[in-house]
Amino acid sequence: MTDDTKPDVTSGRYPGYDVLAKRDTPSWNHVTREVIDRRVATENQPKFFDPTEWRTLVAVCDRVTPQPHGRSQVPVAALVDRQMLHGKLKGYRLADMPQPAEAWKRALAALEDLAMRAHGRPFAHLTAADQDAILGQMKDGKLDSEALRGMPSKTFWKSHVDHDLIASYYAHPEAWSQMGWGGPASPRGYVRLDLDRRDPWEPEEAMPGKEAKAERENKRVV
Repeated sequence: MTDDTKPDVTSGRYPGYDVLAKRDTPSWNHVTREVIDRRVATENQPKFFDPTEWRTLVAVCDRVTPQPHGRSQVPVAALVDRQMLHGKLKGYRLADMPQPAEAWKRALAALEDLAMRAHGRPFAHLTAADQDAILGQMKDGKLDSEALRGMPSKTFWKSHVDHDLIASYYAHPEAWSQMGWGGPASPRGYVRLDLDRRDPWEPEEAMPGKEAKAERENKRVV
């Protein structure tokens, strides 16, 4: 990770904490390091979706998984893109749903179709309120577009928007640092599992007026 891509870890509830500082410690084994290295190296550009689909997907991610300012951003859209590129499946498929890659293409086309018909502009160029209104129709199963080709939008939302976007966000180390999670613990393992207890290599949450103390402590957490 180069200097210009290092996360700003001085803000938030766990100031000074960067879960990637554990990379070369006993917390992670070589398999964990390989998996996380691939996630961190994900370029924020499409390899599966076409430019229009990508533009719409990025806009959807911005509304569904908004991220704090002043920190590195989790490339949610790119992580979803790579899942489709590599044909990642869920191990099941509902009878009224196509395969994930096809489902995403239909849904993105439907969002773009409705945006153009209702507002005369691409989905990505709508106001946040208008985007939310269209996404609300999808979530409620009321999105009407021939682009869906019979795919129920409510089922798509539950199966893919909720699952793919949120899972992608919380699978990334930047999200772990933001919420103070210690990351995978193989082979070290978690020991202090009781309420309000933490292992010495877990971060300290910043209490009001004690942010500087938490930052000092968290810079030593590996």
